[in-house]
Amino acid sequence: MSQPFGISCKGGLNTNLNQLELLGQPGFAVALSNFEVDPDGGYRRINGYTTFGGGSAARPNSSNAIKGLQVYADGVIASSGTNVYFSQDGTSWLQINKASVDASGDNYSTFTGRSAAARTSQGQTNFAVFEGNTDYGEVVITDEGSGVKPMYFKMTGTGANINTRTFFAKEITVSGTVYPKYCVIHDKHLVVAGAATAPNTIYYSGTNDIDDFTSTGSGNIVLDDKVVGIRSFRNDLIIFCVNSIYKLQNINDSSNIVVVPIAKNVGCMDGASIQEIGGDLVFLSPDGLRTVAGTARIGDVELGSVSRAIQSIIGTIASEIDELFITSAVLRSKSQYRLFYSKPSATTVSSKGIIGTITPNGFEWSETEGIQAHAFTSGLDKDGLEQTYHGDKDGYVYNHDTGATFNPAGTETKVSALYETPFLDFGDAGTRKTLNYAKISVTPEGQCQPTLRIRYNYGDTTIPQPPDYTLDQILEPATFGSSAFNAVAFGASNDPLVRQAVQGSGDACNFRIFSIDTNAPYAINGIYADYRPSGRR
Repeated sequence: MSQPFGISCKGGLNTNLNQLELLGQPGFAVALSNFEVDPDGGYRRINGYTTFGGGSAARPNSSNAIKGLQVYADGVIASSGTNVYFSQDGTSWLQINKASVDASGDNYSTFTGRSAAARTSQGQTNFAVFEGNTDYGEVVITDEGSGVKPMYFKMTGTGANINTRTFFAKEITVSGTVYPKYCVIHDKHLVVAGAATAPNTIYYSGTNDIDDFTSTGSGNIVLDDKVVGIRSFRNDLIIFCVNSIYKLQNINDSSNIVVVPIAKNVGCMDGASIQEIGGDLVFLSPDGLRTVAGTARIGDVELGSVSRAIQSIIGTIASEIDELFITSAVLRSKSQYRLFYSKPSATTVSSKGIIGTITPNGFEWSETEGIQAHAFTSGLDKDGLEQTYHGDKDGYVYNHDTGATFNPAGTETKVSALYETPFLDFGDAGTRKTLNYAKISVTPEGQCQPTLRIRYNYGDTTIPQPPDYTLDQILEPATFGSSAFNAVAFGASNDPLVRQAVQGSGDACNFRIFSIDTNAPYAINGIYADYRPSGRR
């Protein structure tokens, strides 16, 4: 007699549990590439990316790698080569690292005609954006290379044509040969750190005076560890060091300013990993991705990690950290933390990343392949809409998480997506199971046609294994006024069950669903297997 077995897609990628532990947790994935976890359940194939500017896209600085990105005003700021640029549309780029501008600001013509503020470095770039007295906010830019002063930039004027706006730019002198790598606005102060000549020191400007590090209210604090990142978080300034984490309190009260240790045995491996999400700060430590609140609560024990499910991946990143480009951002609309990593020699195809989605059960994880992000940013534009961009080593900027395909250098490329379950014994290891059919719950966002592969007895090559099954084409449900011939189906379910007759038998089996195409994204919600048990051992 046939029996049912259901697999609900939840839990995300798990590379930490062994096969016996996974037998009883069928929702986990042992492979989940170019999928993202839906907080409400299911695994969704990710969107693609498109060249910023489309077919008319221009690179900010020829083939020089993108070293930093920041959403600003109605466009994006990008650093490339030894310069920094702004663009509304990706088709033209305005160089903004200009020599000191008059207090009244420059019009477009005067600003573009000014000589550049020298930037001899091509290091990774960091940004601090604050509201200030302007239409779009004000920006401070620091460079992780050598010998580059922090730069200040703002733009005013709300007209659609950038030629009608007013521009301000200047260099900021901290102290002598102090060229900081990291910057943040905290409680009306500009705070910088990471200078090669003072790696353990943080500097803070006067109150409401971001370019004055000598006035009343300014100062510096020397720590006993090298600083790798700083963030303003609630009422505190969080200072991430190589082997420790501190918080600075009372920055506006010189008699009570204090630095308090959060952890003395846990540090941050790369400041580019630090992001605020879910009311906490996430950062990469040697034993995994941690949160500041969790680390402060339980100290340096392993339970502080939110990435235990993918510890093998984190271990690989940690072991190669000195060779990798690390960049990260948060997609607020999806409650996601995304981190990308690649070696300088990596191709686009071999570049990887991880996606952590906050669900009711905490972070759940998946992987990406084929997104080469040397810089990554997300933020709200002037209309309050979230925009996300990444840039690659060839100097292109992309609208991240858009469209159905990958488009490196503007060339449409197939997206390779893979979801694989653990091997499952359906709750009874002692019987042989013969599968009759499988039903897959799919939510299509357009035409899609994934492939199903089933393997028995842990992939035993000595027994016959069934062929791959190309599932029936799934069409996006139609709504009146949106139909295209053979592209949508009137009356179709939003979550169709695709029935596939299958072959083979064994004590245990797993399911692999994959696609390599330019079709629309789709979500896999669950798998239903109909089988006949027999032959108890």
